[in-house]
Amino acid sequence: MNRTPLAIDFADVAAAAERLRGVAHRTPVRSSRTANERSGAQLHFKCENFQRMGAFKFRGAFNALARLTPQQRRAGVIAFSSGNHAQAIALSARLLEMPSVIVMPHDAPASKLAATHGYQQGMRGSEVVLYDRFGEDREAIGRRIAQERGMVLIPPYDHADVMAGQGTAALELIEDVGALDTLLVCVGGGGLLSGCAVAAHARSPGVRVWGVEPEAGNDVQQSLACGEIVRIETPQTIADGAQTQACGALTFPVLRALAQGVLTVSDAQLVGTMRFFAERMKMLVEPTGCLAAAAVLEGAIDLRGQRVGIIVSGGNIDLARYAQLLHA
Repeated sequence: MNRTPLAIDFADVAAAAERLRGVAHRTPVRSSRTANERSGAQLHFKCENFQRMGAFKFRGAFNALARLTPQQRRAGVIAFSSGNHAQAIALSARLLEMPSVIVMPHDAPASKLAATHGYQQGMRGSEVVLYDRFGEDREAIGRRIAQERGMVLIPPYDHADVMAGQGTAALELIEDVGALDTLLVCVGGGGLLSGCAVAAHARSPGVRVWGVEPEAGNDVQQSLACGEIVRIETPQTIADGAQTQACGALTFPVLRALAQGVLTVSDAQLVGTMRFFAERMKMLVEPTGCLAAAAVLEGAIDLRGQRVGIIVSGGNIDLARYAQLLHA
């Protein structure tokens, strides 16, 4: 499929865009005069919180499942996820009429758990398997079930088709607003950042692509600094979509080759950015979805005078938890 040493190239992202055409939403790009004044830059927010199932994850999940053979589709898929990839796989499997098993942490947001169950309703052979994210290995659980049931394991980020699908978010953004000086993308395992970096460099030569992760979980920042994958304990952060312990074997080489670096923000800064989105842009954005914007709005990087793209990755959060964070 690929013609370069990296797991994906732009041809893979372009092919994913064709598979997603008419299936994924072409999410809006929004701007904010207040945000522009605050940063001194022209900011373009790619709002994946309006994507199907509420996050960018649908892009990679559907692209990966759409490439499975008829035999693989009959056997079904298994995935492990804190929530958004879970929902994305469950919804994509439903659309493609395949069974799905989703391994989710027992403390996953209730709304994400309920949505995953909802997408699986009525689908024979589909279920959610819960685990303890602080004491059990979700990858080991996923591999075991896949082997026992003959299902295809689709990881949340370290998969070429998933990476290529996620990159379509940046492709659409640049198609809609033109060339960018800088693109900021949240990073957990690196699937979104790697795919977006490939797309951005192909469509906006000279762009600087930065990842943003929580201060409490800066494994990718450490990995890029030392030139090898660093594994950490599960980070304690409100950004549940970035509670990964290490980036992927496929994503890391792409990040080394194409990312400018990784910035970090605190949980308090994420809450401030959630409040900004709600008050100023009238959008509900989950903590992980605020990572890239927080780096800009909180001054983690100087972007004055630049044209800047920001991926707002998702909006799935329990309303009770949302209210609690904003009123803390």
